[in-house]
Amino acid sequence: QVQLVESGGGLVQPGGSLRLACTASGSIEVMGWYRQAPAKERELVAYVMYGGMTTYADSVKGRFTISRDNGENRVYLQMNSLKPEDTAVYYCNARPVVSAKIYVGAWGQGTQVTVSS
Repeated sequence: QVQLVESGGGLVQPGGSLRLACTASGSIEVMGWYRQAPAKERELVAYVMYGGMTTYADSVKGRFTISRDNGENRVYLQMNSLKPEDTAVYYCNARPVVSAKIYVGAWGQGTQVTVSS
């Protein structure tokens, strides 16, 4: 199973931007980001296939952009126009196939994103 190391995150004001990065120890078909706010279920944010196809949660469409560098086994999440409701722990995920199930594949350690004035 691949190992995932995340970077980025932090505190930002509403309307601001942050960029998350995640490096995998090997190549894998699907890389994505999930998030979990306090007292809420973990939810999909976005994922990107090895060939570049992307999928986003409705709540982040038009504000977040996911991308990957296959040569570096890295995935990025550019988050713009951040809102307080984006506050959560963000987890990098890697899995061999697309699945609607949340808890599949390998997970990063999680990085806190806080949007607050």
